[in-house]
Amino acid sequence: MSVIRFIKDWTLAIAIAMGAIFYLTFAFTPSLSAASAFFAPVLDAMLPVFMFLVLFVTFCKVDFRKLRIVPWHLWVSAFQLLTVVLITALVVGFGMTGDSLVLMEAMLICVIGPCASAAAVVVRKIGGDIEQMTAYTFLSNFITALLIPLCLPLIEKGAHMSFFEAFCIILYKVCTVLVAPMLFAYLVKHHMRRLHRAILSVKDLAYYLWCGSLMIVSGTTVKNIVHADTTWTFLIAIAVVVFILCLMQFAVGRFIGHYFDSTVNAGQALGQKNTAFAIWISYTYLNPLSSVGPGCYILWQNIINSVEIWNHERKASRGQAG
Repeated sequence: MSVIRFIKDWTLAIAIAMGAIFYLTFAFTPSLSAASAFFAPVLDAMLPVFMFLVLFVTFCKVDFRKLRIVPWHLWVSAFQLLTVVLITALVVGFGMTGDSLVLMEAMLICVIGPCASAAAVVVRKIGGDIEQMTAYTFLSNFITALLIPLCLPLIEKGAHMSFFEAFCIILYKVCTVLVAPMLFAYLVKHHMRRLHRAILSVKDLAYYLWCGSLMIVSGTTVKNIVHADTTWTFLIAIAVVVFILCLMQFAVGRFIGHYFDSTVNAGQALGQKNTAFAIWISYTYLNPLSSVGPGCYILWQNIINSVEIWNHERKASRGQAG
């Protein structure tokens, strides 16, 4: 029973480790090269399916009548906006280039990135408000859609994109990731009640689907790090800076949230990022090496998530025992 409890408490960390181990095993074992070539496109195709299912199952549990903007949404958004402006101003003001520019780009993309769609899954696991979290997720994606086309051309001169083009591309991504599963969940909840009850009857279904997607993303992250064209010293520097940034965002979010009795929600809102989206933005519009930043952020934020879930489960067990 202790082994099962350990697996349940640390599922996120285990998923990260398994993704990394699977990639390294297939990548550096010559006899598995054919299998690696076969599974790579399959896993790439599975990831969006996993994310769609995660959000669909999560939204099936949402009371859509309770989706509204609350005060902590505005304060968390204001902090994100000010941090993005500060980083952009430092890059432009000091005319940064080379490794310093890559490091700042890695930081920027970890701040400007939207709140993870799966944050609602974690919030539900640790006793937060899923409706407030879902509402903020939509707001966060809209803010990101506005900030990216404004800021990225200023710091990366090779980012040739018009505001309208970038805005439409990002809005398309947002609609694919958020709106489609939300509409489907709304239809199922109100018009397919038998299917809706069957989905709700499976405990933590969205959580475990998310862990499956996390394995795929973790393997991709290790691949990016292994094939990065730079020194290990610089990679470690990116990892350390992103770790500090991750802690800061979770801490500031929780600090803001405690004024509105929403510590859990605000902490996850500011700290948990859509890293898959951030990696895509890095590769598309910035120096590809900056994608190591959100790649490391995956590890840090999910270690924090694992600790939060473990602590919540521990307190719940003590409460039941008492």
